[in-house]
Amino acid sequence: MNKMLLVEDNRDVAGIIFDYFESRGVEIDYADNGELGLKLALENDFDVIILDLMMPRMDGLTVCKHLRENGNATPVLMLTALTGQDDTLVGFASGADDYLNKPFELSILDARLNALAKRYRGNVSCTIISIGDLRIDPASHSASRNNTPLVLTPTTFKILLKLARSAPEMVTREALCEFLWPDSEPNNEALRSHIYQLRNQLDRPFPEPMLHTIPKVGFRLEPNQ
Repeated sequence: MNKMLLVEDNRDVAGIIFDYFESRGVEIDYADNGELGLKLALENDFDVIILDLMMPRMDGLTVCKHLRENGNATPVLMLTALTGQDDTLVGFASGADDYLNKPFELSILDARLNALAKRYRGNVSCTIISIGDLRIDPASHSASRNNTPLVLTPTTFKILLKLARSAPEMVTREALCEFLWPDSEPNNEALRSHIYQLRNQLDRPFPEPMLHTIPKVGFRLEPNQ
């Protein structure tokens, strides 16, 4: 991880994050409101984005939604003082890849950001994967169906890649949770949110679905006929 964007209106929190990551050689751009954060994120290339949920001018959820709508797939970790499960799911639904509640340990933040950055830049096979009219390019972290680009977050791309490499075999919910969050407790609600986002891109615009749910067990990709 070489360059990050920090969007946080609390100067004390921002200063602590700055000191920690600058001492590790990370280049940091900073915004203290959502509008400026969105502008910087769209105009520059970052390895990761730290995005506070509650901010002036534009809240973190809106910033994240605009990023994804504009095709920006940079990993987003949201910071929030809210602790409710519904708040976490709303964050994932807006396109966030990870979520961390305040107060937090800097070492945990560091580990999660590095994991997101590695998944995004990823050391993965460069071979194009084809399943029916679905094409996945692991090297560029891009996918298309019937020549229509899919707008995927790093997490939804990772799910799609995992399912594609296992196809036509099923991948269990437990295996996906372990794959996505190896150092955390299984989070079926978060997984459900990411699967919903993936379906919106992979299946909803097309006449035949490819992503199939095996009730209470897992998921699999099937080539469209």
